[in-house]
Amino acid sequence: MGTSDHDDPGSRHDGRQFDLNGRPMVPRRWETLRRAMIGGRAAPRDVLTVTDRDVVVVGESDDEAASSSSILDASTLRPADQAVVRHVLALPDDGVEAAVGLAALDEYEAIPVDVVADRFAIPEGLAPVVLARVQLVDALHLSQERSRMASLASRHSGVAVGWQIVQRPR
Repeated sequence: MGTSDHDDPGSRHDGRQFDLNGRPMVPRRWETLRRAMIGGRAAPRDVLTVTDRDVVVVGESDDEAASSSSILDASTLRPADQAVVRHVLALPDDGVEAAVGLAALDEYEAIPVDVVADRFAIPEGLAPVVLARVQLVDALHLSQERSRMASLASRHSGVAVGWQIVQRPR
């Protein structure tokens, strides 16, 4: 990943490359030279962002015991294409800002709650928070991210209530 001669689906709108964990990758010398000579950014309409509304849900779950692989196997996910992974947390009001700040360290952004509509039940007394980022998705990395989000919510006296993956329709 990041060494091919075409735009990698793991790239983000600013031209940086990201691995399956959403962490920035340093391009190899050949890739840096190629981009300098012929360019390497995707066309603006091809770039997926966490706030895009022209996406469809390809997989989701509110069952913390369901395995990521079983949900993805039953989904319409296109693994080679970028996707937005949205984690829905329920947090006390006084823990939202700190949780969002910590998630930002892993390139997550808080997005409006209305993007997940009423698909997830939020326990009474807690505020819904949706954290999202663009990445490539596979079962292993999705499981890791689900665990991270559950831990993040727990550390702030909340719970992870579900997740969803969205992609642009073909």
